[in-house]
Amino acid sequence: MKIQVIQDGKGNDTGVFIPIDDWIRIKQSYPDIESMDIDLPQWEKDLIDERLEAINRDEKRLKPGFELFEELKRKS
Repeated sequence: MKIQVIQDGKGNDTGVFIPIDDWIRIKQSYPDIESMDIDLPQWEKDLIDERLEAINRDEKRLKPGFELFEELKRKS
């Protein structure tokens, strides 16, 4: 896939060009991709920010996903 980054006159990235054949393959693999441009509600953004701040305060809170699944198996 040959993606091209589009820049404005100041050199700031402003967009991406994806060749149509690649875009068609992407849409076949991810049929709902065109509806993924909806912004998250502010409450979700705030929640993500809170969780990232908690992780920054105590990195031990961040654990691999497989550990969570193992813990859930033990509790059930």
